[in-house]
Amino acid sequence: MAESDFSYVNPAVAEIVVIRHGETAWNAEARIQGHLDVELNEAGRQQAVAVANRLAKERKISAVYSSDLKRALETAQIIATTCGIPEVIKDPDMRERNLGELQGLVYHEAIMTNPQAAAALKSRRTDQTIPGGGESLDQLYQRCTSSLQKIGNKHRGERVVVVTHGGTIRALFKRSHPRGIGGKILNTSVNIFHLSDGEEWKVKSWGDVSHLNQTDYLQSGFGGDKHSG
Repeated sequence: MAESDFSYVNPAVAEIVVIRHGETAWNAEARIQGHLDVELNEAGRQQAVAVANRLAKERKISAVYSSDLKRALETAQIIATTCGIPEVIKDPDMRERNLGELQGLVYHEAIMTNPQAAAALKSRRTDQTIPGGGESLDQLYQRCTSSLQKIGNKHRGERVVVVTHGGTIRALFKRSHPRGIGGKILNTSVNIFHLSDGEEWKVKSWGDVSHLNQTDYLQSGFGGDKHSG
């Protein structure tokens, strides 16, 4: 999807640039992260620098928000420093989905070693929780969409950045396109939402990784598809 014109934002609209965190070693290994706190790898740090440099050349950012997990927070801190934002606002409600007993497992192995939890992850039921304290899609949707709406209400007429996770971004997409399919969410992809009065959400740009043309990235999108996190 083509990028929008950043020269003007309606004062009644909050432009929220939602970015998936940079790559981790667990993304590269197809290992499920969920709420486990995994740091960026070197490729992920390079991706974060690339997206930060891109954002610094665009319309001024008023604030940077982030999940409190390290992979998102480090990405956000690189963006904030590059864009002249003094601090990152941590928001636990922007965390990845809690994936319970699947966390820490390699996905294809989890299908054999924990078939019940793997089946729960693949379930089409949005109220299906995952064994071991994992969340349902409904629970993820409620916490992250409520959080983004609060951010939008606070920043009308401004452009802000939110760094979060693949599963979370898929849930946010559902809020704006209830019947849509967002596809894979690549590391440091740029996804732009416009939130306006009346709690109307529109997606203005989706899945843009043009800033990674000179940087290696994980094209599988592991952690950003519907069966991983």
